[in-house]
Amino acid sequence: MTVPLDPDITPPGTGRFRDAGGLPADRWRAIRGEETLVPTHCCFCGVQCGMYLRVHDGKVFGVEPRDHDINRMRLCPKGLNAYQQVNHPDRLTAPLFRKSRADDLRPVSWEQALDVTAEQIQRIQAEHGRDAFGMLGGASLFTEKTYLVGKFARVALRTRHVDYNGRLCMVSAAGANKLSFGIDRAANPFADCLLTDCLLIAGSNVGECFPVMTQYLWGARDRGAKLIVVDPRETSIARTADIHVALRPGTDAAFFNAVLHVIVSEGLTDEAFLAEHTTGWDEVRAAAAEHPPERAAEICGVPEQQITQVARMFATAPKAMAWHARGIEHHTQGVENCLTVINLCVATGNLGKPGAGYGTITGQGNGQGGREHGQKSDMLPGGRSISDPVHRMQVANIWGVDVEDLPQAGTSMMEMVHQMSRGEIRGLFGLCNNPFVSLPNYAVVKAGYDALEFHAQCDFFLSETAANAHLVLPVTSWAEDDGVMANAEARVVRHRKAQEPLPGVRTDTWVLCELARRLGVGDKFDFAGSEQVFEELRIASRGTVNDYYGITYARLDETGGIAWPCPDLDHPGTPRLFEGGRTYHADGKVHLQAVRWHPPADPYDDTYPMTLTTGRTVAHFLSGNQTRRLGGLVEQTPRPWVEVHPSHGFSNGDAVTVVTRRGSATFPALVTEAIRPDTVFVPYHWPYPVAANELTIDALDPRSKIPEYKVCACRIEAATAVTAVPAPPMPPGRESYADAQRARVEQLPPTSSQGRGTSQP
Repeated sequence: MTVPLDPDITPPGTGRFRDAGGLPADRWRAIRGEETLVPTHCCFCGVQCGMYLRVHDGKVFGVEPRDHDINRMRLCPKGLNAYQQVNHPDRLTAPLFRKSRADDLRPVSWEQALDVTAEQIQRIQAEHGRDAFGMLGGASLFTEKTYLVGKFARVALRTRHVDYNGRLCMVSAAGANKLSFGIDRAANPFADCLLTDCLLIAGSNVGECFPVMTQYLWGARDRGAKLIVVDPRETSIARTADIHVALRPGTDAAFFNAVLHVIVSEGLTDEAFLAEHTTGWDEVRAAAAEHPPERAAEICGVPEQQITQVARMFATAPKAMAWHARGIEHHTQGVENCLTVINLCVATGNLGKPGAGYGTITGQGNGQGGREHGQKSDMLPGGRSISDPVHRMQVANIWGVDVEDLPQAGTSMMEMVHQMSRGEIRGLFGLCNNPFVSLPNYAVVKAGYDALEFHAQCDFFLSETAANAHLVLPVTSWAEDDGVMANAEARVVRHRKAQEPLPGVRTDTWVLCELARRLGVGDKFDFAGSEQVFEELRIASRGTVNDYYGITYARLDETGGIAWPCPDLDHPGTPRLFEGGRTYHADGKVHLQAVRWHPPADPYDDTYPMTLTTGRTVAHFLSGNQTRRLGGLVEQTPRPWVEVHPSHGFSNGDAVTVVTRRGSATFPALVTEAIRPDTVFVPYHWPYPVAANELTIDALDPRSKIPEYKVCACRIEAATAVTAVPAPPMPPGRESYADAQRARVEQLPPTSSQGRGTSQP
């Protein structure tokens, strides 16, 4: 029976959502006359799909896919529902403040909120030094705002303690890229997948985490390309692969070294390319020799012959490409894992050519742009090093400050949490992050934040982290402001403002500029909006590796996106790097790095004999602060679960407790042969007490400082009942939008490991 399109009886988030056409969250009809289509891009992952936001009477009320050459009219479940955030009933519309966490948050004026923030910054820095106040940004912010975060920290706060949540995402890939190539971005555009003969996908559940990128994989397959997938789980992409390597989590470096060992042994390297375009090959070859297939097979828990099959398939292909994501990056050996994939591509001459190269799949919407222009603890705009005297002088001159006043490099996001606990950081200003869900070892994170004397958080929904703050500032969603992001290809794309901010809401740019004025440096933050910030960013990046100077809003409107570096207004951009084998190191060569495998940080023993690994699911995004409020997505995937192999004797829906050295949580079991018997998987989008990150270890890669989310020792136990999923936080006196939360009480796991309903039409 067809359900009538009546907003009074058919709210989103019920079993009738799909049949009813998916009404917006505030009960407007989804069919409107005299509407405007605003071209923009999705706010979620690094694919950055083009879309139109439907606007009527000044309000966003729907979405249409856009025939942009990134996505060609395709949108994933998150993209289809993203517009519902903009006018959602749960939106924050007034600053909230309390003097003590023992008090309730209460609404205050913007004037009072900003005055309190400035007073607390000045008090803490006067009593404990400038570095006692820290700042944390986010990689879902527009690039202009990430630039402002870095500038505000160094010029207004003059603190070295600034970092961002991309520290939990792309920094291992970034570290490997810089070491090998002297530049941090993917080497090839997505479209090169259609030209390759062999695709290797390592540690990326593309079908769920980057669904629209799947079109490029299927296009390659349609043209005859072979597909190799390296992943402990049999994901939807792995299920279709020519070779699926279901290796033990934490053994990637051993596996890829062994693959290179076979390639060297069988004479399949491109010696001419290596001689002309690389340094360090002798050391890399020696390290690979220490990882013969028989040794790696034992370490990785895979058949020895499979290693040889992968080596031959990749190395004998006329053109081959490798792409990887968090599955090999979220490790204490994350940078080195990425280096082993780079070594594989370079050793076979697969670099800088159409259909031949190397790519990193960015997790957050601006995971690429968010790490380019200064909000990272060791970075200044244009990818400059804050420790380089020349770079410091360049930026000081652009900003009009004394170079001696620029702080030195700070620490990483997780290290800052430990500094909070020790009293080294006593105040914090956060934007666009939710560490209470996204950082590992929740108990440690909570203790660190609780130790802060003052914590202000900017967001458009009340996240779990914001709910713990002293001050919460309501800021715009992505559709209420202009800006740019750089997608996983390093293509800079234009996001357009579709409606005015809700009453009581301000842009992040306005907030930072107003605070700068109160801190006495307003002349350095005299920006009317995003485009003015972007014009300064263009100048600040000019002549650097991350050169945006040739990119303007007008050019982005004309072209649909430009890949940096783009040094002047006549330059077309650089969609493919390393053509002719030349890198961005001074000598133009690839600096190969030798890697030797070492075990993960969390040791196995009789008490903790198994591996817990974590990741995303198709309906939700990162900490879930946005997606856990959208009814269609909550209905699709209402709760976390634990994937277990049938050999453990559980049935679907059984309550299973996962125990690690940090804590325990109980989930419904999803029994599947798609996971290794020695491994369990839990998605991480939910908060305590059903948080995967209550269980994970806060061990860090020594170079990138990324946490080891993808492997920790655990055991599983039968339980009597699953833990209930908490409702999203709301200010006192308000309740979360009930129609979007009805499915949250679901006690069962999804029907398959690919997320509830993803195979449904």
